[in-house]
Amino acid sequence: MAPIRFIPLFSVLAVSACVFAQVGEKLPSGAEDFADYCSACHGEGGKGDGEMASTLAKKPADLTGLSDRNKGTFPTTQVMAKIWGYTGGKNGDAVMPNFGPLLESDLVPYDGGDGIMTPTPLRLVQIAEHLKTLQAK
Repeated sequence: MAPIRFIPLFSVLAVSACVFAQVGEKLPSGAEDFADYCSACHGEGGKGDGEMASTLAKKPADLTGLSDRNKGTFPTTQVMAKIWGYTGGKNGDAVMPNFGPLLESDLVPYDGGDGIMTPTPLRLVQIAEHLKTLQAK
């Protein structure tokens, strides 16, 4: 259950999301952003077999096994850190590109699995939620 101090934050963000949606600007879905920003390397199904994968020095991760590699639990916090760009390696030499437009979306409260509601760009949340649907059954 969310602590009481997050209820006002959630309410404001929920209302702002409704207002944003009413302006008429349609945001891409997580699947659409995945197709636009991720599938060239990770492939349409997230298996690491995108058209650009063979041109990279390191093969892109198979995103369909994230839960399996984490004892059956989707590692949301780690996935968000990777997408958001916090895990660029010791010298900032990450293969993952910067997803600037995704970071510019409205912030929504999101629990990455640690029980803490954190303001997170909506489009990153949508990609993370889409990745959950790609997990091998």
